[in-house]
Amino acid sequence: MIMTELTATITCPHCSFRARETMPTNQCQFFYECQNCHTILRPRPGECCVYCSYADKPCPVVQQSQARSGAPAR
Repeated sequence: MIMTELTATITCPHCSFRARETMPTNQCQFFYECQNCHTILRPRPGECCVYCSYADKPCPVVQQSQARSGAPAR
């Protein structure tokens, strides 16, 4: 069984506010509202979700894919 980390620190690119969040395991999160400036974040082009774009670790789906392929984690 591949272990994934389910919490990540997401950083708002507009105000640099950081929040510790639990990532969903059953879907990609396409929108995230910054708790500080209330900007709605969306994934950057080519990224699957807001965690892969703005967090300190990728989403669980990408973590599992990297573990299977042997690719280094962020």
